[in-house]
Amino acid sequence: MSSTQALADKAKTGIWGLDNILSGGFSRGHIFLVEGAPGTGKTTVALQFLLEGARAGEKGLYITLSETDEELRDGAASHGWTLGEGIEVFELLPPESLLDSDQQQSLLYSSDLELGETTKQIFEAVERTQPSRVVLDSLSEIRLLAQSSLRYRRQILAIKHYFAKYGTTVMLLDDLTAEIADKTVHSVAHGVLRLEELAPAYGAERRRARVIKYRGVKFRGGYHDATITKGGLNVFPRLVASEYRSNLVRTTKSSGITELDRLLGGGIETGSSTLVLGPAGTGKSLTAIVNVTAAVARGERAALFVFDEELGLLFDRMKKLGIDLAAMQKSGKLLVEQVDAAELSPGEFAHRVRKQVDEHDIKTVVIDSLNGYQAAMPEENSLILHMHELLQYLNRRGAATFMTVAQHGLVGDMKAPIDVTYLADTVILLRYFEAAGSVRRAISVIKKRTGTHESTIREYRIDGRGLTIGAPLSEFQGVLRGVPVYNGVSALLEEMAP
Repeated sequence: MSSTQALADKAKTGIWGLDNILSGGFSRGHIFLVEGAPGTGKTTVALQFLLEGARAGEKGLYITLSETDEELRDGAASHGWTLGEGIEVFELLPPESLLDSDQQQSLLYSSDLELGETTKQIFEAVERTQPSRVVLDSLSEIRLLAQSSLRYRRQILAIKHYFAKYGTTVMLLDDLTAEIADKTVHSVAHGVLRLEELAPAYGAERRRARVIKYRGVKFRGGYHDATITKGGLNVFPRLVASEYRSNLVRTTKSSGITELDRLLGGGIETGSSTLVLGPAGTGKSLTAIVNVTAAVARGERAALFVFDEELGLLFDRMKKLGIDLAAMQKSGKLLVEQVDAAELSPGEFAHRVRKQVDEHDIKTVVIDSLNGYQAAMPEENSLILHMHELLQYLNRRGAATFMTVAQHGLVGDMKAPIDVTYLADTVILLRYFEAAGSVRRAISVIKKRTGTHESTIREYRIDGRGLTIGAPLSEFQGVLRGVPVYNGVSALLEEMAP
């Protein structure tokens, strides 16, 4: 079977990211389980699944045992959806005779009658509507009626075989409210999707999705970040850089500052990453943004993702240094995004960056700063892995990426909260140092994988002209420690005196 035929045999979910990790969607004619605690988005996924079918001309049936028809339609309306033609909602209520105490049987358990009647009503609704897609919400009601694991399994098998006769694609929802984890449906279902909601110590809840099982299909494993917004569930597939191979020819681009280019051995290569490291106030953002200015001047497009600083303040500060970011943005050459670390998951951020680079042919990307990026995942320990995949992806897309990291301290021994120096292709180090009773700034390049670089340390200044880099500090020793010793001609004469 060709890949085109395989995709044709898939029922799309209506969620791009979910279809991506499912290799196209759900295999037609099978039963799938979508499980998750209450509030994780199961009903939302189910409605998107039926709406996507309706758009493709397929009839859908939503069988609800827990929510009312009105509740479902209200939930759909909150996303701007209307459950109109092509989607029928069947609200399954217990028979009146089973609710009447005078009609209750004494020789049989009422649950036996309810389970049999429930199954009968489900089958009658399916035969009446002849749907291509069915949602059964939820299995917890059937589990309670079955009372035992054996009867529950037999009931699920009966439902599976019944739908198999009609070639219907079925989505079973389970809210995991059972006291004991029951894996019965896991073994029966063709595939299992789990939705989870996490509550960090600060900030909005985090959602994620994971495909636990999918028979005969190579799916994208692991956890994938997700969000629920007006319009439904959004899934952001985990980035795997190795899937994006390219025969990129790297070229060297100027930073627009001759002395900085000399330090960098000619400039920055396309398809490489640069880390700008230094304490607060040394000009890390400016050092990265001068490369944005140079890219825009060449007619290229650039993107600036700002975590730490309010955009209005950044724009004003840069304008005083001779860089008009607002004008670049207005021209369409610069895309600027303010990133709220408390509200954004790492997967969604990576998706935003990828989307900008792919849709707008971005050649220069600035992430300011990784300290803020780390704050976006306070209870995760995978920043290095996230950055590795994102940088590899951007490199293979031919983008020059600049990242900033603020170190703790001002002079002397300083530490960074995260060590990504080994991930970056080029590392630019900024430092304060004391000389002649004043605080000065020094810049050096301590690593460059893509070629040679100057090993000197240069002093630089930040003023109305922007970034100005001077000659190498050849007569100082200990600049990087913050308190250098002058070893110039006068010092040598003093040492040589009798």
